[in-house]
Amino acid sequence: MNKFMRRAVDLAAQNVKDGGQPFGAVLVKNDIPVSEGVNELHMKYDVSGHAELIAIRRAQEDFETNDLSEFTMYASGEPCPMCLTAMQFAGIKDVYYCQSVKDAEGAGLSKSKEIYEDLQKPKEERTLQMIQIPLQEKQINPMELYKEKS
Repeated sequence: MNKFMRRAVDLAAQNVKDGGQPFGAVLVKNDIPVSEGVNELHMKYDVSGHAELIAIRRAQEDFETNDLSEFTMYASGEPCPMCLTAMQFAGIKDVYYCQSVKDAEGAGLSKSKEIYEDLQKPKEERTLQMIQIPLQEKQINPMELYKEKS
């Protein structure tokens, strides 16, 4: 196990000892760790407080960029759909993880598995209902406004 994964796992273990969930993450650029995080759900009551997202937020703030395409993520657990999507939006291309979604399910953490399965279904069959409400005729179209300014 490399030193970055070892650190991510150590962060996860300490987080469990501190009352949190078993997830830690280390974000690396050019073989140098630049940020890290643990799940902070137990501290901040924020469902987005996942280890990977916290590491991403810290790096984006420190480097003042949304482009993390030159960074690599090391996560103690296989990223959930939310973290995976954030990493894709940030341009991260390489993600290494230690324990799988199946391992998390075995520990009583099944939400990631459920969401991954739900995302495989057509929109109309998913657990979370998504209903589109079109723009009103005279409303400003934010997408067109953005397109004009770009």
